[in-house]
Amino acid sequence: MDIILASGSPRRRELLASVSLEFSVMAVDVDETPKDNESPTAYIERMVAIKAQAAIAQLSVERNNAGDNKAFIILTADTIGVLPDGQTVLVKPSDYAHACSMWQQMSDNTHEVWTCVQVTHVLLTKNKGQGSEIGTTQLDIKLVSLHQIMERTQVTFVPLTQDMMSAYWNTGEPADKAGAYGIQGLAAAWVTRINGSYTNVVGLPLAQTLALIDDIKKLN
Repeated sequence: MDIILASGSPRRRELLASVSLEFSVMAVDVDETPKDNESPTAYIERMVAIKAQAAIAQLSVERNNAGDNKAFIILTADTIGVLPDGQTVLVKPSDYAHACSMWQQMSDNTHEVWTCVQVTHVLLTKNKGQGSEIGTTQLDIKLVSLHQIMERTQVTFVPLTQDMMSAYWNTGEPADKAGAYGIQGLAAAWVTRINGSYTNVVGLPLAQTLALIDDIKKLN
């Protein structure tokens, strides 16, 4: 059963590779704009679902000319930061001002990092139909099972100064990260403590994800 990481995140790829898991990578492009009045939970669950849908659609095109029936585990994930109010979502910064706005709310405070992981087990089968003279092959996609988990980790920051925020932004590191920081990078110096999974803050709760994959394999 092939495992596909449907994510362009190098951090998720590195985490899975660190435990010698065999997988391939498929980048998917989806609209990550939150809906009006959408709760953090609803938003992050919707993100992993539509990423999986995009991956399945892409997989069906890429495998259309393949000869063998095949089972796949598609792994999708989405990570956000959430302020103590439980409603304000810390996403990837649009610019420096946006990053500063988020950092100021995290400064000398505790926020949470949420990662939702979805494991989707699909089976691709080839059914030979009949054309007018030549047999044609139709690709069928069967959803075997779908499972989601949500992991939350508390992260506490030191008091942040304007100079600290400016210097960090200029490194370029925050630009593509939820909450505009990477705990595995320079922002580690901002963190006084964490409560929960460290790899969850990086972008994928590794132990929990591996357990979920193992559960899927055992059931099939």
